[in-house]
Amino acid sequence: MERTFEDLIAEAESVSVAGWDFSWLAGRATEERPSWGYQRSMGERLAKASAALDIQTGGGEVLAGAAPLPPVMVATESWPPNVAKATEVLHPLGAVVVADEDEPPLPFADAAFDLVTSRHPVTVWWSEIARVLRPGGRYFSQQVGPASVFELVEFFLGPQPEEVRRARHPEDARRDAEAAGLEVVDLRTQSLRTEFFDIGAVVYFLRKVIWMVPGFTVDQYRDRLRELDELIRREGAFVAHTTRFLIEARKPETGA
Repeated sequence: MERTFEDLIAEAESVSVAGWDFSWLAGRATEERPSWGYQRSMGERLAKASAALDIQTGGGEVLAGAAPLPPVMVATESWPPNVAKATEVLHPLGAVVVADEDEPPLPFADAAFDLVTSRHPVTVWWSEIARVLRPGGRYFSQQVGPASVFELVEFFLGPQPEEVRRARHPEDARRDAEAAGLEVVDLRTQSLRTEFFDIGAVVYFLRKVIWMVPGFTVDQYRDRLRELDELIRREGAFVAHTTRFLIEARKPETGA
């Protein structure tokens, strides 16, 4: 029996969105993965590091999946539910989780790490990354690119201005990294097909990825959600495109 709009909405509103695990969406949404395999590549770099920092670690799931970890491994996170989740996940692996407000300065000494990583950071404080890296150390990050999933964003918010659509452009990241004294050694971008197969998946996604539709609530957008539910039932899926870029930057041996 086909589930009703209200049933799907109620379920998606009740489920926890703590952590950065999207397994609840299995069978309900799909996102094509970047060809570079961030977690695998992150693991290769961690295996060679002596002291590493993972910034904005979320619930720690990505870092945990890249184990084994180096002798010194620290992760930062700002959202209290994620801090608790990351502590639970990462402490058994030997990583220390630090509650940090994601504002400079990072709570670490100069040249403390030979590797800094971050998957999908909301903000990137390049001068702080450069400061805590040792000469020769590297920053390795997969980030959300411009206009990511904007088909969904604009369904709820309407057409966005060009400056909003261009935000988080990889060339801006290159410029900012170089301004902080780092050398960009790799920069790649991909557009990836994303599909939502029921309205519950959309609600869960917007509750979890809170910056997509700021202040999103079911009550506020119920009419649009109902329209989207009808579209998904008619067409089988709502299709959007996720933008991702990979950046790796190196601190010169002479220091930044």
